[in-house]
Amino acid sequence: MFQSTVYTGTKTKNYDLVIKQLTSLLEDEPDPIANLANASSLLNQFLEDVNWVGFYIWRKDQLVLGPFQGLPACVRIPSGKGVCGTAVSENKVQRIQDVHAFPGHIACDAASQSEIVIPIEKNGEIYGVLDIDSPSKNRFDEVDEEKLVEFVQTLQQYI
Repeated sequence: MFQSTVYTGTKTKNYDLVIKQLTSLLEDEPDPIANLANASSLLNQFLEDVNWVGFYIWRKDQLVLGPFQGLPACVRIPSGKGVCGTAVSENKVQRIQDVHAFPGHIACDAASQSEIVIPIEKNGEIYGVLDIDSPSKNRFDEVDEEKLVEFVQTLQQYI
């Protein structure tokens, strides 16, 4: 059974702990939707100063809303549109310090000011993205990016 943890170490060590918790949560569960749901909940509890944490799953030619924590969200996002669609079309992390300065930003929640999106792959193909929004500008730094990529790499084994 999963127990809430108090994170008292450095930012890097706290991320390492949450990645270990992710493995513990997912290792015996074969259902990818259940695993994405628990992963979004885990990150939402772990991360401070965020207002949306969730997944979009690639379906045919667009991203479709998957498990998430936060306010209702955009349901479908085409490749190349907004931060999530750009992450898919370029197949690279998008760390946006001010979403209002991002051309074509899709505003699902007007409170969001910064965003990080990490592509997820399965069998060498795009599976979807992890999307995290914050109500603060400049919320995500290099450590967040590095460790969230590691989080996604761990998650990919369980979807």
